[in-house]
Amino acid sequence: MTTTVPSIASDIDVLRVFCAADGRHGNALGVVRDARAHPDEASRQALAKELGFSETVFVDDPERGIVDIYTPGVRLPFAGHPLVGAAWLLDLEVICPPAGEVWVRGDGEFTWIEARAEWAPPRTLRQYGSAAEVEALDVPEPGEWIYAWAWEEEAAGRIRARAFPGRGDGIDEDEATGAAALLLTAELGRALNITQGRGSQLLTAPGPDGIVELGGRVRLEGPLAR
Repeated sequence: MTTTVPSIASDIDVLRVFCAADGRHGNALGVVRDARAHPDEASRQALAKELGFSETVFVDDPERGIVDIYTPGVRLPFAGHPLVGAAWLLDLEVICPPAGEVWVRGDGEFTWIEARAEWAPPRTLRQYGSAAEVEALDVPEPGEWIYAWAWEEEAAGRIRARAFPGRGDGIDEDEATGAAALLLTAELGRALNITQGRGSQLLTAPGPDGIVELGGRVRLEGPLAR
């Protein structure tokens, strides 16, 4: 598949991160493999806004895994789905956003990262009584970043979730949110199997010393046409 966005002159790959078992869904991610064409924060922010993905990753050093992450409106020190996606695409064992060093491992069809929940931006974790309640929610007004969730099967750690960034930047609902999954895992203190958005799947597991593992499937959707 080739995705077309006008007036973009960089080499950009489009991924889907946290796909379902059948390869569908997942959160779209733009990866700028060579960030030299966008050397400063202003130009990167402008490109991320033009692309319109929930996040865009700029690769500053593909060998050392140094990356920079932007939403359409803000720069992020850490985000889950961009790091899982970029690590998979670049085949890295370590990836380095501004928040710190993130270790990566592959496990069959899943790519996993290890991160600290405190690296995640603040989110309101709002529990509901049933998965049906979460699925019936309307998009709230901008102002608060809300991660709505409910148990589907508590004994098995299965959760239904939806995410509403509330930034007013055109991303009314986030399809799959790794950072929020880390926060929820840290709060509940147990491994989770999260179905988010239209059907994306995120897996998590708490580790030692405040580390949380976050895993999911990644597929390459294609390059942007120029």
